[in-house]
Amino acid sequence: MADDARMKDAIRWMWSLGDYGELAVHLEPHAIELAQRSRLQAGSEVLDVAAGNGNFAIAAARLGASVVATDLTPAMVDLGRSRTRSLGLPIEWLEADAEDLPFPAERFDVVASVFGAMFAPNPEVVAGELFRVAKRGGLVAMANYAPKGFLSRFTALMAERGPAPPPGMHSPFEWGNTDEVHRRFKGLTSSIEVYPQALTFEFVSLDAGWDFWERTNPPMKAMLTMIDADQAASLREDGKKLFAELNQVSGGGLTLESDYLQVLARKA
Repeated sequence: MADDARMKDAIRWMWSLGDYGELAVHLEPHAIELAQRSRLQAGSEVLDVAAGNGNFAIAAARLGASVVATDLTPAMVDLGRSRTRSLGLPIEWLEADAEDLPFPAERFDVVASVFGAMFAPNPEVVAGELFRVAKRGGLVAMANYAPKGFLSRFTALMAERGPAPPPGMHSPFEWGNTDEVHRRFKGLTSSIEVYPQALTFEFVSLDAGWDFWERTNPPMKAMLTMIDADQAASLREDGKKLFAELNQVSGGGLTLESDYLQVLARKA
């Protein structure tokens, strides 16, 4: 339990770094798409788990849903609350752990997480909580990074320079594997629909892309606090080589693609 608590503290610290609001702009269209695919009805009770600064919560509220948004990281809750207040949207924000949601069973019509709950360290616990708080016949909707593409490769590059993960630690990218989602949701659903998708990050140049990622990405910012100047220079050099390898365009611009999986699972 002590190790788990320390890990959660580290997660809170990491996700308070960088400029997540700027990064979330690139992710918002995919949250909107998942909300639309979830066929939300006006008045639906919706929970956004590990909500970041509220991309899905905002999309759901604009479709007429009554929305509660949660995140483990207090800084994210503050960002989301400020953002949704400025938009005039009546979204309730709470600090909460995706592995221990502070709601009664069968509270929500739709329980969603967009590139969020996938980062919690205990995926089976997360799966159980998402379905516990969903109503019978309700929907659990997720968007999860997949193992193929830029984000997985870039995460692996950073992991080579960081401390070894705890024994038995799962990769968050496993949530983007269809077979793994079926395994984790076994016995909880009456149906599962999956939709392979792709994220695209576009920049005017390779250097602009690297500067964006170094400035905004919380895991990247955390990594740079843990390594010395020579290691940071090596990371930048190898990172830019990776960007060049994965670049989808020529002529000076930079386009990076990364697969992800939309999941719509109906509670049994």
